[in-house]
Formats: sequence, structure tokens, C-alpha cells
Amino acid sequence: MNEQTLEKAEPSWRCEPDEGIGILNFWRVLRKRWALIGTVTAAAVAATVAVSLFMTNIYQAKAVIIPVIPKEAGLGQGAGLSILASQFGGLAGIATPSSATASEITSLLKSNILREKVIRQYGLLPALFPDRWDAATKTWRKAGSRFTLTSLNEFSFRAKHGPMDSPGSGPIQDPEAPDIRAALRRLDRMVTIRKDAKENTITISADSPDPAVAAKVVEHLLVTLTNYMSSEAKRVASTNRKYLEEQLGSTADPIIKQKTYNMIAQQIETAMMAEVKENFAFKVIDPPLTPDRAVGPKRVLIAAVALVAALLIGIFIALFQETLERIQAHRREVGI
Repeated sequence: MNEQTLEKAEPSWRCEPDEGIGILNFWRVLRKRWALIGTVTAAAVAATVAVSLFMTNIYQAKAVIIPVIPKEAGLGQGAGLSILASQFGGLAGIATPSSATASEITSLLKSNILREKVIRQYGLLPALFPDRWDAATKTWRKAGSRFTLTSLNEFSFRAKHGPMDSPGSGPIQDPEAPDIRAALRRLDRMVTIRKDAKENTITISADSPDPAVAAKVVEHLLVTLTNYMSSEAKRVASTNRKYLEEQLGSTADPIIKQKTYNMIAQQIETAMMAEVKENFAFKVIDPPLTPDRAVGPKRVLIAAVALVAALLIGIFIALFQETLERIQAHRREVGI
């Protein structure tokens, strides 16, 4: 290639950068490549919509509870016990029962102790691992022995996997059953606990492809929470009562004996309240209901995001193709 050819091509080369800059030139590229951009966008959006239609619907059930506020203003349950104990210097070694705060209930709902009780008592393993549970034979498949997909149709989910097991009938003793730690991880992804400090409420929600499973999980959590807190309150009251009764034999002061009797009576009252269980530690404001509408996947949002992303990709492809054509045209001009 001689110098005259380069000099002749130089004006064309210098004008190339100017042609590639500016909104007007960008608009010209879009008008020129509108068919390409439209095809890429339409294909991507159509594929995304088609895939989203086959996604499993997720249903959410939730309940709202509030801790029971004791009658004593600003004092927990058993505040009278603390007052009586303080009047004569306190009794070493006694644990005074108190009402649970929203933070304590939230921590208990998130604890593995409570959730393991729910899994074992209500047999939640088939609901947590539907891909490994054979509802027809009521047996577990070996891990990795068969690649299965959860049904993409929410109406066939229940027909395939069946309802949740009744309390205590979970096949957790099966050697092929999933490990309890894996079950806890699955349940952790399914259940969400939110505390509203302003309203002093706790929201318990569960997501599942089966609306009945979602409602049952929340219901089982509430029942197990009530039973656990009730049994713990009775245990503490029993321990306190035993300790107080031992103190009666070690003192001759009638005033202290009378106060000790009052404290024992309060422990008996606490145990009786715990036995009733209804609204003992918390009150259910909004009980769990079987949901009739899916909360996910959000197909409209998915389609909107796919539209924007596909449009940007289409524009990028159009600009890239335009740049390649200009480079090729310039090379032909200079004879490369």
C-alpha cells in the first residue's frame, strides 16, 4: 500500500470518530437496526415469559401474635413474687418467672430447639423434601439415586406428594430419610420471622408450593411454641415451689413464713395458668389461613426486567454490529 493511497483515505479516517459520536448518530443506528433490536428483545421476553409460566407457584401463610402484657404496669408476670422477695432481702437461688418479651419469643421461634420439635412431632420431612419422598410407597428415595423435579403445576403438587403427615407419624427413623440438619436448613428457608418493635407484634410466615403446607407449618409453630413455653413455665414454677417449701423448715419467723406461703401460692397460680395455655405468653391477633393466591414468582416483574435487559442487549448488539461494519468498510477503503 503506497503513501498516496493512505493520504487519499486519510480524510475518511478522520471523519470516522465524528460519525460515531452524538445522539443523532446513535438514533440513526437504532432506526437502521430496529429489526435486529426488536427480534432480540421479543425473543428474550418470550422465552422469559414461557419459563416463568412453568415456575412453581409459591403460596404464603402468615400469623401475627403479640406478647401478653401482664396486669402489673411495667412488670412481668410474677412481679409480685419479686416484690415479696425483695421485702425480706430476697431468697437466694430462686428463679422468678416473668412474661416473655417480643425479642425472647422471636429468638425462640428462630431457635433450632423449637424447630426440631416441630419437624419431629408433625412429620414435616415429606413436606420439606418432596423430591425425595415417594408418596405412593411412603418411602424415601436414596439421595442422588434419581434426579427429580418438583411438579411445576401447583395443583398437581398435593396430588403427587399427598397431605402432610399427622403428628408423630413422620418417617424420620428411615435410614434413607434426610438428615435433621438438612431439614432445619430447609425449614429456615421456608419460614420467616419478623418483629415490629413499634407495634410490639411478631409476624410468622411460611412459603410453600402447597398452600395447605404453608398454613400448617405456621399453625404447628404456634402450637409448639405454646406448649414449649407452657412446659418451661411449669418447670420453673415447680422448681421455685420446691425451693420455697424447703425454706419453710429453715426459718421460725412467722412473717417470713407468711410471705413464703404467699410466694408458694403464686407459683401454684403460675403453674395453673401455664396449664391452661390459652393466651399464656402471647395472643394470636391474626391466625394462619390457607392462602388462595400465590405470592410468587412475580411474573409481571420478571417480564418487565427481561424487557429492559433484552432491550439493552439488543442495542448493544446493534451498536457492536454497526462498529464492525464500519471497521470492515474502512479496511476496504484503505485496501487492507
